[in-house]
Order: sequence, then structure tokens, then C-alpha cells
Amino acid sequence: MTETTNRTQTSDGDNDPSVQTRKATRRGGGDPATRGRTTIADGVVEKIAGLAARDVLGVHAMGSGLSRTFGAVRDRVPGGGAKSVTRGVKAEVGEVQTALDLEIVVDYGVSISDVARAVRENVVAAVERMTGLEVVEVNIAVSDVKLPDEEEEEPEPRIQ
Repeated sequence: MTETTNRTQTSDGDNDPSVQTRKATRRGGGDPATRGRTTIADGVVEKIAGLAARDVLGVHAMGSGLSRTFGAVRDRVPGGGAKSVTRGVKAEVGEVQTALDLEIVVDYGVSISDVARAVRENVVAAVERMTGLEVVEVNIAVSDVKLPDEEEEEPEPRIQ
């Protein structure tokens, strides 16, 4: 808050002017952007990180085989919702920092260390740009390798 001082001259019966001080407070001082607090839910950071990780060439899927299987079943159930972008992503969000754990499946033939590095860079850039949070770590677990001749775990639905 910003305080200002107003001085007024008063005169009593002796013609002796005295100075009287009154403090007035100006409301709403300061930058509007600093008024209040912004909180970001874990799920928001998980969505941003999941989309950023999927954008990296060499990432075939997110999550473990079991979570992808349950997700595929849930996606086929009417009203089950769209494909979850948070599958394979866990975020812990504090007031100014966040930490992320990602579980990915890579394509066969790619350098896993290069893919992991690219995922970290992409995720950190996207999360920090969109949320303003500092990303302190991005832990990546490679749970599987997608072989070229493997069938998809989520086959196309058959017409009945």
C-alpha cells in the first residue's frame, strides 16, 4: 500500500496557524499482476508434459503396457472419454517448482538416450513456458520398445 500525507492549515482563535497531518491510503497500489495468487493443478502440468513428450520423434506411446491396455478398453466404452493425454505422466506441483515422472515406449531402432534427452528438453520448455513453474527434474522410465512387426495393442474396431 502507498501512503500519502496531506497537510492542512488550521487557525485557532489566536491567529496562530498550526499544521495538522492526516495520512490517506491510496487503494489498489502496485502492479495488478502481483495481486493474488495463481495455483496450477497437477493434472494441468501432466497434460502439458504428456503432449510435449508425444511430440518427440521416437516416442511410440506413453505408459506401461497395463495402463495402455486399460486405457484402450476405457476409450472403447461409450462415454469413456477421449484418449488420456496424461497416461504415463505423474507430476508433483509446488508453488514455484514441479517434478515429473514419465513412462514411455520407444520405437525400435532409435537411440533411447537421444529420445530421453529430447523428451526432457521438450517437456521442460513446454511446462516452463506455459506455467511459469521451474521444472526441477524429469525422470523417464522406458517401459517397452515397439518392434516393427508387433501388432498394435489398440487394433482398429471391427464392423459388426
